[in-house]
Amino acid sequence: MKANIYSIDGEISKEIELPPVFDIDPREDLIHKAFRAISLSMRQPYGSSPLAGTRRVGHNLGPNHGISRIPRLASGSRGVLLASMVGGRSALSPRSDKVLYKKINKKERKMAKLSAIAMTANKDRIIARGHRISEDYVDKLTFPVVVEDDIESITKVKDAVQVLMNLGVYDDVIRSKDGKKIRAGRGKMRNRTYKQPKSLLIVGSSSENLRAFASLPGVDLASLNSLSITKLAPGGNPGRLTIYTASAIENLREVD
Repeated sequence: MKANIYSIDGEISKEIELPPVFDIDPREDLIHKAFRAISLSMRQPYGSSPLAGTRRVGHNLGPNHGISRIPRLASGSRGVLLASMVGGRSALSPRSDKVLYKKINKKERKMAKLSAIAMTANKDRIIARGHRISEDYVDKLTFPVVVEDDIESITKVKDAVQVLMNLGVYDDVIRSKDGKKIRAGRGKMRNRTYKQPKSLLIVGSSSENLRAFASLPGVDLASLNSLSITKLAPGGNPGRLTIYTASAIENLREVD
């Protein structure tokens, strides 16, 4: 499987043979399983105090008094402690000590990651996922998009935008910007006011060298060490539009 290496001007500099990871048969079921395990493990524990509703002293008179034998305050007839009482304990409250971490086999997690990387070279899945590519480039661009390492020397946002325009993928950034919506529900009160579609993923030797792209809407940065299912397949949906640097592609040859 071959792909073109593009310069920052959008011109084809040369053609390379892609690493073997792009030739594997992707397992979408494992991608979904791994994403579910990761997302469920990121939940924050919460729960009520184990002593909530039980910080009272209750007594009952026992049988043969014509009154139900539930714990009551000594100063009156008010019931306490039980879940059916006002101010009593909760019957089935959430517990903060519940184990929320979901396990997944190491081989399955590894295969899921490799499958997600391989899906970044599938043009049909990239377009089906909703990513937008300029009409003038959609038939000429090879996937995955590989760019020379000069892209890591860019320090200004306007130059970063120009590179994406030269490659014909800046329309996807505009799609993400226009898709920003106010979240429905309680999340607006919890510092999650907006939802925004994911756009490009740019993989280089270091995320620090790609900081010029960090402020663009929906764009994520990664190195090979920080690649994960959440970046390669947000929402468990593989086929994210990804740009690799030439050095990152070469390093992928060592992945087995």
